[in-house]
Parts: sequence; C-alpha cells; structure tokens
Amino acid sequence: MDDDRTGQDSRPPRKQKRPRKVSARYLENVALHYLKRYASTVSQLKRVLVRRVDRSVKEHGGDRAEALGWIDALTQKLVRNNLVNDDAYAGMKAQSLRASGRSTRMIAQKLRMKGVASDLVQRKLVLATAEVSDEDAARIWARKKRLGPFRKDLSTREENRKRDLASLARAGFSFGVAKKIIDGALD
Repeated sequence: MDDDRTGQDSRPPRKQKRPRKVSARYLENVALHYLKRYASTVSQLKRVLVRRVDRSVKEHGGDRAEALGWIDALTQKLVRNNLVNDDAYAGMKAQSLRASGRSTRMIAQKLRMKGVASDLVQRKLVLATAEVSDEDAARIWARKKRLGPFRKDLSTREENRKRDLASLARAGFSFGVAKKIIDGALD
C-alpha cells in the first residue's frame, strides 16, 4: 500500500545531530559562518555561540567558563575587525523597518530584543523618523494591511473603523496618528 494516500511519511524520524566538541577555532568558524548569512549584533552572536557551547558541554563535558572566555575574546576580535557592528546594524534595521511602515515603538522593541544599547536605539530612531515620519509609516502600514481608506470594499470602511484603529494601535501607533490615517482620505 502507498503511504502517500494516508498522508504519513514512510521515513523514520530524523535524529538530531550530535554536537561537536567546542574549541576556540570551532567557535570562530561557527561565528564567521553565521555572520556570512545574517547581520547580527554582538549580543545576538553571543547567544548563538553560547547555545553551541551549552549543547557541547552537555554532550561532551568540558569547561563552560573557558568556552565563554573564548566567546568574549572572539567577539572582541570580530568587533575590532568590524565584522560585527551594533551601530551599523541598528541603523540598517531601523531604516528598513521604518520604510516598511513600522512604528517607533515597534522598532525600538525589536532593536532592544536584539541586544542593541538603549542610547544607540534612541539615536537611530531619531534618524529613521527624520526620513519617514510616524504618520507616513502608519500610512504605509495601513496600505499594506488594507485598512481604512485602503480597503478593497470602501462600503465596509465605517463598520470596520474600530477594528482598523485597533490594528494600528497594536502596530504601535498612537491613537491620534491612527485616527488621522483611518479617517483620512486615500492619497
């Protein structure tokens, strides 16, 4: 009988790969591979490396403190060589989030979650807001989510007004800005 009809997979469940024993060289290779694929902050990179260390220590044993020392030395080296730059990351991320219609609050929250320092977050928010105002960002968000004047069926606009206002509020926009966008005309 064919297993495809029942929706079940005939393959056995996949075993999780056994973690490698960590060394300074191994952590450096992991960090470089990670940075090749993703833009990252120092804090985020450390989280990734600490997870590797913890899995390895759990499996193979070893000195976790020594491995954490390797991580600190490695991140300092990567910062010195400008492979990890929180300032550049925060600027790039704030600009791209703002251009996609994210609110100031949402941008600040996302940057803080990535481990960016509060003073740096504030500086980058000022720059991003100078390029795209909160009102313009709310308009972009409303257009993307088809809220208020951007609804496909404008006859349902009034009955969905509260829902649209709530949607913009959940996205981090103030009531004044949300009201202006939802009650405004199509641009």
